[in-house]
Amino acid sequence: MGRKRIIDQQAVLDAAERVVGRDGAANLTIDAVAREAGVNKASVLYDHKSKQALVEAIVDRAFERDTAIHAGIEERIGLSDDRAIRGRILAAAEPPAEEFKAVALNLSAALALDEGLRRKMQQSQERTIARITDTSPSPRGALLAYLALEGLKFLEHLDFHHFSQEDRARVLRQINWLVTAQPGEVDLSDVKTG
Repeated sequence: MGRKRIIDQQAVLDAAERVVGRDGAANLTIDAVAREAGVNKASVLYDHKSKQALVEAIVDRAFERDTAIHAGIEERIGLSDDRAIRGRILAAAEPPAEEFKAVALNLSAALALDEGLRRKMQQSQERTIARITDTSPSPRGALLAYLALEGLKFLEHLDFHHFSQEDRARVLRQINWLVTAQPGEVDLSDVKTG
């Protein structure tokens, strides 16, 4: 009798990400993931009972990776009051890898179409925004910096715009400047249009 083969679930999720990046989340199948991972379909189904469960596992792992990356950067920053937002700015110093852009774009479509996945994203954003504003001496400035940073990442991750390294570095310096800004209140009813 042969030994039972142990399936590396991270390798299965890596394969699933490649399939999502290549074919889109809507076209993800258990069979395609099994082929990509070099395992049988039953091995994929053992841990991920459906296509939906597999997509959720990919999204959950993306959140876990994001949390781990930011926690590691914040640890290196030390006890700075603004470490939550400044860590996110430092994490964005390098543009996203090309192979990740297709995965991000296709997962975004899945997040938009699935209420449960969208709720996970909303909860993640709620936690992130609360942490950034709760740990900053200038909560409004830190929030504006986060919104600007997310706009930059949105454009790049979804492959809508490419900044040169020089332009990107300048934008990140300007976002970093926003962290301690003390924006005043603006009454939009006073703003004249046309």
